[in-house]
Amino acid sequence: MGVSYLNRDHLDLSVNEIAELDPKEQKDVYNFYLERIKKHNRTLNAFITINDETEEFGIPIAIKDNINVKGMKTTCASKILEGYYSPYDATVIKKLRKHNFAILGKTNLDEFAMGSSTEFSIFGPAKNPWDKERMTGGSSGGSAAAVASGIAPFALGSDTGGSVRQPASLCGVVGFKPTYGLVSRYGLVAFSSSMDQIGPITRSVEDAYEIFKLISSKDLFDSTTVKSKKRYIDSIDGLDISNCSFCIPEEFMNASNLEDNVKTDFLKMVEMLKNKGAKVEFVSIPLIDYVVATYYLIAPGEASSNLSRYDGIKYGSRHSGEDVNEIINESRDKGFGSEVKRRILLGTFTLSAGYYDAYYNRALKVRRKLTQEIINVLEEYDYILNPTSPVVAPRLGEIHDPLTYYLMDLYTITANLTGSPAISIPITNKSRLPVGLHIMGKRFSDVSLLKVAKALEKISPAYSNGKCLLKGEWSE
Repeated sequence: MGVSYLNRDHLDLSVNEIAELDPKEQKDVYNFYLERIKKHNRTLNAFITINDETEEFGIPIAIKDNINVKGMKTTCASKILEGYYSPYDATVIKKLRKHNFAILGKTNLDEFAMGSSTEFSIFGPAKNPWDKERMTGGSSGGSAAAVASGIAPFALGSDTGGSVRQPASLCGVVGFKPTYGLVSRYGLVAFSSSMDQIGPITRSVEDAYEIFKLISSKDLFDSTTVKSKKRYIDSIDGLDISNCSFCIPEEFMNASNLEDNVKTDFLKMVEMLKNKGAKVEFVSIPLIDYVVATYYLIAPGEASSNLSRYDGIKYGSRHSGEDVNEIINESRDKGFGSEVKRRILLGTFTLSAGYYDAYYNRALKVRRKLTQEIINVLEEYDYILNPTSPVVAPRLGEIHDPLTYYLMDLYTITANLTGSPAISIPITNKSRLPVGLHIMGKRFSDVSLLKVAKALEKISPAYSNGKCLLKGEWSE
């Protein structure tokens, strides 16, 4: 018989605590979350597919709907994948199943993970649990909303330009993007292959670490994966922050779209760090001014190549035409949404023969130089600090200009361009909309980064008993 938690609120159970339960108690926990999903998902729209007919029970987890789960729909929130059921499990799903995780369902996202709000989902946007008139962020907005509302204890998302960390910030939970290559992308529907990375969304850094340990490894099905040179330790507790050094890029703090309240909350956290004896200094990283432009040349270029496989012939929705070319054109025109079309067009343009050197190749050069700049800075400091998002969650339907959306990713893109590990933790109490603190470390310093995030959790007003606070209506 495992440890009994009959007198404990299921909402506060950690990965390890649920793992210690006996099968009957784990089934009770799984069904507890399933009932919460059925009760609240109509309001939140966090889940696209609910796995309510399963005979598998274990540690419950939600999965972003661009990660393949055998026998379940993989929609990528797009009409073009209508009716597609995955014939295989992604590597991360195989690893979770091996450790007795059970899939609660598939969560909402921006179409093909291209967006920062989930407003580009064919199923409609997910709603922010802190204010249902506001965005969750994206593209992993459904996963963040599910965890922030307590209808799922843990979730997986994918992060190409901040898509795990930014919604985690706007929804007041933890979002972790591992070093590129530590987690297999096999079974993740590709957006930008050189930047895509799967990561956990949780209510504590400890849970993010436990899930990361389970899904991280070299994979023969993904040639970009590497085996971590560092052994994963049992506990990430016990770090003395006074031994750490942090830098804050001046370019981030001078951003025109940085809201005053976000800046104030961030600087309060910086003062807490200094009071704990940490070294915190401002630095200049000039190439940061070019990260958004660089990202939006490279990512759409890779997307236009990756999405060329969707033609209505092999799978997904097909529209009629007089010949093959017309079928493909009609299927893509009717199947892809506006934001995906925008990025495919941009990517196809930048990869075209006449403009490749002028745009795409130059962006690759900036990426290499930026990576070296970050390496140099992290030789002098342990971590780079900044707000996760320059804004709190905007209202749904408030933003109409694509550039405004793109600039919301300003603070998270650098980690994807450089392949660095990065994490967002909440730093505001439950009386206000959430603000996230973003911490980035050296490549392959994931464990050290999680240790410092765990230490910062302890001084953040967004936590109680080691868990992110839930807004009152979700804590019952």
